[in-house]
Amino acid sequence: MTMTTVERDARLGRWLRLLVWGGAVFAWLVPVAAKLLADIPWTTFDFVAWGVMLLVAAGVCEVGLRLSGALAYRAGVVVAAGTSFLIVWSNLAVGIIGDENNPLNQIFFGVIAVGIVGAFLARFRARGMALAMVVTAAAQFGTAFVALAYEHVVFAIVGVFSLGWLLAAWLFREAARGEG
Repeated sequence: MTMTTVERDARLGRWLRLLVWGGAVFAWLVPVAAKLLADIPWTTFDFVAWGVMLLVAAGVCEVGLRLSGALAYRAGVVVAAGTSFLIVWSNLAVGIIGDENNPLNQIFFGVIAVGIVGAFLARFRARGMALAMVVTAAAQFGTAFVALAYEHVVFAIVGVFSLGWLLAAWLFREAARGEG
């Protein structure tokens, strides 16, 4: 007996949710174990902030997984949320330009805001999400010119983030093709 597309997508959705939430729990437990075994210099605030960041990223993925049954759309959401997570994490932990206290680092939060506003303007539809992610990638790439004036290595880091947004755009475009 063959599985219908609806059944397959429901099963895939369950596995993706398990992967996202299980990954978030695992990611939270890694520094807990490191604190117990190696006495890393994390405070209670660090653990709470890390947990909140993981909850927000996993929550965004959860909502995105429910918005469409298309694998490409779901992957696009996970890539976009993951790219945002990496930007926030690296920016809060050590800063992307200089250290975490450098006010120029605020431009990276602006890039995430561009993606969020674009997603709402697109009403979370695949075709619009693809365009929103391309615009977000362009905004991300624009930060490279600010960063280049400060540190050359940041140019490469910004390039990696831009590739994340472009990958999400491609995935949303593929999902839009499947919608007809």
